[in-house]
Amino acid sequence: MSALNLIAVFMVGLLGSVHCVGMCGGIVSAFSAAPVAARPFPVAVMTQRAATDGMARVLAYNTGRIASYMTAGALAGGLAGGARTLAGLTAVQAGGYWLANLMLVILGLYLMDAWRGLAKLEALGQGLWQRARPLMRFIVPIDSPLKMLALGALWGWLPCGMVYSVLMTAMFTGSGAEGAIVMLAFGLGTLPMLLAMGMAGERLRAALQQRAVRIGAGTLVLAFGLLGLARAATGGQGGWLDALCITGGVH
Repeated sequence: MSALNLIAVFMVGLLGSVHCVGMCGGIVSAFSAAPVAARPFPVAVMTQRAATDGMARVLAYNTGRIASYMTAGALAGGLAGGARTLAGLTAVQAGGYWLANLMLVILGLYLMDAWRGLAKLEALGQGLWQRARPLMRFIVPIDSPLKMLALGALWGWLPCGMVYSVLMTAMFTGSGAEGAIVMLAFGLGTLPMLLAMGMAGERLRAALQQRAVRIGAGTLVLAFGLLGLARAATGGQGGWLDALCITGGVH
């Protein structure tokens, strides 16, 4: 899988992270701003320590979150790869390419608030989240980077239509390693927005949730999916999923 192809997945994460701001932004900004224990230092020193501690918490949270994405990608890719090997069906690979691009179209519409179909998929994932949620009691109070790492790892399994849409792409790579790499690229794409969110707080969150921002990001993601579908319809592979080689195998 070439770096150019992974950049396309990264861009989907970057554009789609306006949705992450709504899903994760509040929790990140709240816990990154948790007070540092009082010590007999000058105010300037304490301010610097608070900023450093806040950044450490944000980085820890996102490290855990992306690690969970990679785990899900590895599981999805590995399971699909095993099924594909057993079946040996080229039609399954071709269908996977169409489905992955269709999920991208749906994601674009979701980001634009034009169609909320992915919300139904998120609802289906609530069962998994309900099983994982009780684990929160082992990390509360969340007062250290290590606990933020655990929170991020847990939060990475939160039902999210955007994650599910990219996970579909990871699944049809047909490889655990490739699936993990796809989800890593996607997770890194969401990172800049959530890092900024963790440090800048609610003002940035409000700006990024404006309808114009969501429509712009959604339109670009929608264009990626439509390009892939158009190329598939004309008998070729194209769009942002070219490197995943869903109809020709992943290298």
